[in-house]
Amino acid sequence: MKDNAPATAGATLQPYLSPMAVWALSVGSAIGWGSLVVTSKTYLSQAGPLGSILGLLIGFVMMIMVANHYHFLANRYPGTGGIYNYVKYIFGYDRAFLVAWFLFLVYIAIFWANATSIPLFARYFLKNVLSFGYIYMIFGYEVYLGEALVTLAAILLVALLCAKSKKATANSMVVLTLIFSIGITVCFAASMLGFSGSGTTMEPGFVPDNSAVRQVVRIAFISPWAFIGFESVSHSAAEYRFKHRNMFRVLAISLVVITALYIFIILMSVSAYPEGCSSWLDYISRLDEFDGIEGLPAFYAAYRYMGDMGVNILMLSLLSLVLTSLIGMMRALSRLCYAVAQDGILPERFAHLNDKQIPVNTIILIVLVSLPAPFLGRTTIGWVVDTTTIGATIIYGFASFAVFKVARKEKIKRDTILSGICLIILLIFMVFLLLPGAFSDHTIESETYFLMSVWSIVGLVFFNSVIRKDHARNFGKAIIVWIALLVFIMMMAMTLAERVNEAEGDRVIQEMSDYYDGTADAETMAIDKEAFLQMQREKLHRADNGSVIVITVLFGISLAVMLVNYSSMKKWEKKTADERDQARIVAFTDPLTGVKSKHAYTIQEEIIGAEIAEDKAGDFAVIVCDVNGLKKINDTLGHKAGDEYIRAACDMLCEYFKHSPVYRVGGDEFVVLLQGKDYDSRAEIMREINTKIEENIGAEKVVMSLGIADFDPENDKTFHEVFKRADGLMYERKMQLKSLGAVTRD
Repeated sequence: MKDNAPATAGATLQPYLSPMAVWALSVGSAIGWGSLVVTSKTYLSQAGPLGSILGLLIGFVMMIMVANHYHFLANRYPGTGGIYNYVKYIFGYDRAFLVAWFLFLVYIAIFWANATSIPLFARYFLKNVLSFGYIYMIFGYEVYLGEALVTLAAILLVALLCAKSKKATANSMVVLTLIFSIGITVCFAASMLGFSGSGTTMEPGFVPDNSAVRQVVRIAFISPWAFIGFESVSHSAAEYRFKHRNMFRVLAISLVVITALYIFIILMSVSAYPEGCSSWLDYISRLDEFDGIEGLPAFYAAYRYMGDMGVNILMLSLLSLVLTSLIGMMRALSRLCYAVAQDGILPERFAHLNDKQIPVNTIILIVLVSLPAPFLGRTTIGWVVDTTTIGATIIYGFASFAVFKVARKEKIKRDTILSGICLIILLIFMVFLLLPGAFSDHTIESETYFLMSVWSIVGLVFFNSVIRKDHARNFGKAIIVWIALLVFIMMMAMTLAERVNEAEGDRVIQEMSDYYDGTADAETMAIDKEAFLQMQREKLHRADNGSVIVITVLFGISLAVMLVNYSSMKKWEKKTADERDQARIVAFTDPLTGVKSKHAYTIQEEIIGAEIAEDKAGDFAVIVCDVNGLKKINDTLGHKAGDEYIRAACDMLCEYFKHSPVYRVGGDEFVVLLQGKDYDSRAEIMREINTKIEENIGAEKVVMSLGIADFDPENDKTFHEVFKRADGLMYERKMQLKSLGAVTRD
């Protein structure tokens, strides 16, 4: 995947995406392998067809609100990066980093899931043709070299397509999305027509022995998994070839199509079941007993009502689903990485585009990150994919909060209300996902909570590297964000511990039940009752200790990283403060003489002027000083001698006015603001310095003209009035010195 064109930092993403292409990217990114193969089993086993459809419709309404959020934000903050870009401008860089970190996990999980589904495609439909070169078994899943190589080849081909041509990528997405949309719709229509005379039934509408409402709510709570990816087109907003105000219409149509296709697949999956199964419920509960087409309810229905043609149509649709998801996620990830690289989160080279305005380096990065995926095993990938539900809830929650803040500020009542409602619902979703014990619901696997904890800790570590190279001082300003992340990690760890303890408790109960029923193995039955009970207590005790260790370790690591990050933030703050103080010193100091500069004088003049206006000014006097004969020295002896003469004049002023600030306000002009002891002794000091100046006449020493004026609170209404009097007296003194033989013409 070599890019022959030179990368350029000055290039920008150019508009080229039509509404049709954006629609295809939205639909294609949201629907992947899981929609045809996993969805029917996951949803139907938890809520039945009616509960699944109602839950999805609730999710659809939620996503319509989310689509409105993205439309609202994209019109105000156009550009690359999607929700990262919006959060950056509304909440700052720290929160934007947090969003980008979880968004990357969500998108890469979807990308990996679809890439590693290609071997599954071969296992289901090609009689394990790729299952050669056995490597190892990981979490019960056999990994083969042949499958891994094909997966890597698919990743490279998609990367090559995305890196070589934007238009070819967009056109491929349109064609492939139309293929699977039409293909699934045709098979659904055929299934419904055939179902009417098949004698089968879609009853029951819900899973028996469980609350119908609870089943609907459960599907609604995991619905972000079904839709995540539809918003990925927001990362390409800078590439739209149409006005952003049309974005909502495109996203809404995408959501309608996505929801319809999910419903079609669910209904297809319950429209037919093999002989020996009494109902769809019996079929789904025994799904692991079936191989090939019979193990995939939607495919079995297509075969039942359309024969091999139906299977071939769905196979083509499934392959198209996988490819569109890979392309869509590759594009979204590359644009996200490109956006964060522009802000220094990733190295600068990832913020470059080639001559086709494609961020090729970020595409290469995604390929490199994805290289281990084919060797992790499908079980591990499944745990990673589970993170998308939590990640999507976080991302959509940030979008809702962003709209709420902006709409409230702009006093847009409709969007304030909608975003507020959506935010509350998403917060409830998050509580449901993070505290499943409170609802007796195990929608997400235990390992997922561990992965989310680890990913969060890695994010804290990576953030430290961002702070260390953040010369623009954008990051490390919102410590509350990282405290919130620490709390999030602890909640994940506690949920994981609870699930592990519960699983161990279930095993202990089952073993005790088998022991007392006499169905346990002979070795167990031979154990004394007291000893057996003691063994079970020890198992529970070990599980408790293990949970405490897990929580302590995760908390300890998180806290340690937090402290390191805090230390890095403080170092930057100190460096920034030092630089600011140094800049202030430079700005307020005259470089030639070392006394205060004209800028410092201007600020002090404004302060005293404000005090005079408020009748708060104390006693002070102004001395205006002009150095005599500077022009003659510059003309005869040079500017270096002139500079020495100015410094000598300044030293004389500082010697006589030890307790008052001296300002150089021009080439040979100084101002002294008399205060304190100098003000009290002004008459004596003026007499002494003027005597010294007169002695210097003719001795090639410093000669200056000084004029002094006291502030009169009864008559002076501005600082300038005091200065004007002192300036006038300075000119009178200049004429005086001239009569004594001093050179005064400058």
